[in-house]
Formats: sequence, C-alpha cells, structure tokens
Amino acid sequence: MHSILEQDIQYTSGVGPKRKKILAEELGLETVGQLLEYYPYKYVDRSRIYKINELSADMPFVQIRGRILSFEEFAMGVRKKRLVAHFSDGTGVMDLVWFTGTKYITQNYDTRTQYIIFGRPTIFNNRFQIAHPEIDKTDNIELSTMGMQPYYSTTEKMKKTGITSRTLEKIIKSLLQRMEEPLPETLPQFITGPLNLLSRNDAIRLIHYPQTPKDSERARLRLKFEELFYVQLNILRYANDQRRRYRGYIFQHVGDVFNTFYRHNLPFSLTGAQMRVIREIREDMRSGRQMNRLLQGDVGSGKTLVALMSMLIALDNGYQAALMAPTEILAEQHLATIQSFLEGMNIRVELLTGIVKGKRRTEVLNGIADGSVQILVGTHAIIEDTVQFSRLGFVVIDEQHRFGVAQRARLWGKSKNPPHVLVMTATPIPRTLAMTIYGDLDVSIIDELPPGRKPVQTIHRYNNQQSSLYDGIRQQVKEGRQVYIVYPLIKESEKIDLQNLEEGFEHLKQVFPDMSLSKVHGKMKPAEKDAEMQRFLRRDTQILVATTVIEVGVNVPNASVMVILDAQRFGLSQLHQLRGRVGRGADQSYCILVTSQKLSKETRKRIDIMCETNDGFQIAEADLQLRGPGDLEGTQQSGMAFDLKIANIARDGQIVQLARNEAQKIIDNDPDCNHSEYAMLWNRLNALRKTNINWAAIS
Repeated sequence: MHSILEQDIQYTSGVGPKRKKILAEELGLETVGQLLEYYPYKYVDRSRIYKINELSADMPFVQIRGRILSFEEFAMGVRKKRLVAHFSDGTGVMDLVWFTGTKYITQNYDTRTQYIIFGRPTIFNNRFQIAHPEIDKTDNIELSTMGMQPYYSTTEKMKKTGITSRTLEKIIKSLLQRMEEPLPETLPQFITGPLNLLSRNDAIRLIHYPQTPKDSERARLRLKFEELFYVQLNILRYANDQRRRYRGYIFQHVGDVFNTFYRHNLPFSLTGAQMRVIREIREDMRSGRQMNRLLQGDVGSGKTLVALMSMLIALDNGYQAALMAPTEILAEQHLATIQSFLEGMNIRVELLTGIVKGKRRTEVLNGIADGSVQILVGTHAIIEDTVQFSRLGFVVIDEQHRFGVAQRARLWGKSKNPPHVLVMTATPIPRTLAMTIYGDLDVSIIDELPPGRKPVQTIHRYNNQQSSLYDGIRQQVKEGRQVYIVYPLIKESEKIDLQNLEEGFEHLKQVFPDMSLSKVHGKMKPAEKDAEMQRFLRRDTQILVATTVIEVGVNVPNASVMVILDAQRFGLSQLHQLRGRVGRGADQSYCILVTSQKLSKETRKRIDIMCETNDGFQIAEADLQLRGPGDLEGTQQSGMAFDLKIANIARDGQIVQLARNEAQKIIDNDPDCNHSEYAMLWNRLNALRKTNINWAAIS
C-alpha cells in the first residue's frame, strides 16, 4: 500500500510525463502521496440545480440543466470574436458567452444534447448571462455524488498548458476511485479515539470530496491536527534530548558582584516583571540543566538590565559571560549601556566586532582566553574559531532571528558544557507562533514599562497634510527634541526608494533651512552610517532621515518624534519596531504615520491597530492574523520551515495547543522513544524528517 503513495504521478490516469513535469516544477508534486496532500482551498455547492426564472444578480455560483437553442457570433475588432450560446431550461432563456476558445466550443457542443452549466450569473442588456461557464453532459454527472466541488490553486503556467482546477479535480477523483484499500493510518487509535478524529483514509477522501460543509470541516480538523502534532512532537523530542544530553553549569551562588551592583549601581528600582524574570532565570541556572530561555519584551521594557544582572550571577560563580548582537552599532550600544551600568565596579568588559583590529584585537582575544575579560560584547565575531574562552558560562543573544541555527550551534563548542543561553527579542511573538518556532525554549515575558515612561502617541496623517506636519516638527525641535523621518526601502523598488530618500532629503533641507539633518540608509558603508548616527546621538543634527536600518537597537532618548512616510508599505511589526525608537526618555513622544488617501481595507486596519494600541503582543497577534506566519520577520530564518500544507498557525491556535498537549504526553510516557506502542509515531516522524521539509532543530 505504501508503494502506491510513493508511486510516480506520471503513471496516474490523466497525468503522463508532460503534465508530471509541470506539476513537479510548479507545485513540487511528484508522487501520488504528494498529490493527495494537495488540498483544495475552497468548495462550491454543486448539489442543487437552479431554474433560470429563480436567478438574481447577487447569486454566487449556480448550476442549471438545459439545452443550447442556437449559437451567435459577434465581431469584436480585429480578428476577435465573441461567441454567444442562447440556453434554455424551459423556465426562461439566458446567454452563455465566450471571448476565447470559441472554436473548441462550436466543435464540441451542440443543440441536441442536455447539459449542466455552472458559473456566476450577471445581467447584460436585461438578460442573464454566464461568461466562460463550465459545461458537462448530464449523463457525465451524478448529482447525488457531486456534493461540494473542490477548487485547487493553479499557476499561470499550469493554466496555459490546460491544467486547471477542474483537471486536478478529475485526476484526484479517478485516483481515489481506483484505490480500493484504505490509506495507511498515521496516528494511533489512542490519540484519534478520545479526540473524535476521522481516520486518515476518511479525512483524505472527504477533504477532496465532501458531501456537506461539515464533512470538509471534520476532514480539515483531522489533517491540521496531524500536521501540527508532528511539528510539536519533533520540537519536544529535540528539546528533551538536549536537556538530557547536556548538563548545565550549576550557579548556586549569588555573591559580591551581583549584590554590589544591586545595592549601589541599580539606576532605578526593578519592575515586578523584571524581578519575576530574574527569578525564573535564577531557578534555571541552579537546576543543573542547561538553560534555554526566550526573553520577550517590548522596546524599552528593560531586557538589557535583566540580561546584565543574569550575567553578573555567572561572574559570581567564576564564569565568563558574552552578549551577541546582530550589528556592530547595536553591539557598541550594548557595550556603552553595560559600561555605564557597571561604572565604578572592577569588571573588565570588552568589545569584539569587525572593527576591533590589530594589537587591540590580540589584547582582547588574550583576555578572553586567560579569563581576565569577564563580559564580552560583540557581533557574530564572537563565534569565530580564533575566539577561545577560558570558562564561558552564560550567553545572551539579542534579536535572535538574525542569527542562523548553525551560527548558534557553534557557541556550544566554546565551552566544556554548553553555556546557559538567554535569547532576547523585542519582536513580540504570539504564543502559538512561539510554541512552534521556539518550542524548545522556555519563555519569559517583561510586560510592563519602567516607571516614568509615557506611552508613545500614534497619529495618522495623509500626504496632503504636510504643512501641519512640518509645523509640529519645528515646534518639537524648538523645545530641544530630535526627530526621525523614515522612508520605505523595499527590495523590489530599491532604486526608486533610494531616489525618493535622496530627493526627500534635499526637499527637507529647504523646508528646515535653520536645522541640521543627517541621513542613513543600508547602501552606505558601515563607517559612514555610524558617523551619521553618532552625530544624531551627540545632538549635532536635529533630524535623522533614514530607511528602516534604524529599526533595531538605536537608543536616542532625546528623540521624541518618529515620522514614517508611505506607512502603508510597512508591515505591522515593522511599524511597531520603528515606533519603539522614540519614547525612550521622559518626554511625551509621537509616532506619525503618513499615508496616501487611497488605502486598501487591510492597510487601513493595520494603521488603525497602530493608532489604537502600543501593546506589542496585541500587534503581533493582529500581524499574524493579517499576514500569516511565513512573513513574520525572522520566522523564515529561524530554522523552522512553515511548510504546512493545511494548518495555519495564525488561525489554528487552539489546534496548536491541543497538538502540543498530546505530543507532550508521548514524550513524558516514552522519553527514550523506544516503547513499541509508540513505534508508529516515531517511524512516521523519522519518515517526515527525511522528506524535503526543513525540520531543523532550534537552539
């Protein structure tokens, strides 16, 4: 039976070598099993026949049984014709219209045969018509078995070569009719029984040919559950292996370094959320297992302080700590922040990035190797082979999605036992997504802002309201504040975007002749970019004109206005990240979203959400709903392929949770993956891992 699922689809009735080539190129379908897992995206009810005298113009798709009375052709300019068939079912007459393929129609359809036509009715010249209807001979269709007609996604190339949704439907239908034996089961009865899930065989047959909407719902639930269950089982098995394989360093001790900092250097009292997270980290560090914790918190919520205090515990236990940031400018900023926090304490903190060269680099490398460098801050330069730690016990990774899985894995080689790992992100990740991308990390959340921070006020303006916008900017600068003005820079239109930024910069210099302006974009050399950023930080310039390169990390407490031009071209999480650049001081800050007047419904929704809330988690949830998980920043690089054929992490949160609970039970009952009653699950998981899905483990 397995062999039929692995069979090449070119031997399936209706496919052949030519069509197989196109299906493989366009949809990646090569085997019968893959073809059966190419699910419909919608259904149309074909169980009912309508009468022409029942039609109204607001109906979706309808089918009517009748005969063609006559054909008529009308010229439409040079060499173009419109073919009209007058069609009647005895209750009235309507027109069927074709603008292409007219020769095929006149050769294949006649006035003697009874047909069932299917399509969307419209009114033209006071008469109902259907353009390019589907036509079947009545004896070809058993209405009782028609039920819901499936619709499959197709590409332009497929359509050009005659592979339409209808073609796929016929191929899959004849394939299922010829398969006499049931499809093999992939979930054991002790899971499907209590959850009241269909068998795999029934689910596959009903997803392609449901009789009722309820059939398709039950089939979808079973197939979504299965897909998400194996994703979760994979993640939890990996996490379980990691925990058992790697012992963590035990940091029993909270000593002088931590206590001195807490008593004398802590710049402000910790929030309840910060204290809770430090307790969670502390528990992990003395548990004897290696910590892998994800720390989520909005921009400005005080994650760096929590990370630093955790590193000080490692120092108290005689170990070194490292902080890895995605860019040089961010690494330098972390260094400055940490040094100012530790002022007056005898702790050696060093920087290691591409710009630390020559003699200075040698000094730093020697200090890391002999243990005199206690805290190292840097970019991915930290994981190069030349960097050898004396005793690395704790690693903080900032903005984790910018580091690939392989890069993170190299940290392990830096230490006898793998160090404790704290991953920080300011991109709030909805729970269902976090369970899937970072399923093996324990999650901590800082969900309150430090005292004295005022939430940023977000305002929507249209392009034609520029003069009042400029007045507002002048007022803020007069009060001693600074302003960001962000232009979009999207790969597809990079040239035009950069041109807009250059022209915009010149225009703004004329609008604000008495102010100094800086500009920053990704095409500049790092040194130029840094120099411009430093000028803004020192308040030599009042306005920074930039692309989204400022999205991550830059901390300028005096900047109180963020203007985002063409805001309709940005995603929600990007807008939220940009907004997080202001509101870092005690002053009231503003984020102004400037758009064109013409906005799609979805874009308007995005802008409204931004104006209504500052809650990063709410925004991330909404972003996931609007865009789906594949586009969420970072998920593409995080090593988790969203190669889901039917489940949607954004909309199937409850099924994700259900699948995770079931997978956790299996891991608890069979941690070594060798109980015979679970053999079906482990075999299936191993088979899935061998397929083209990237199930790469997450650090």
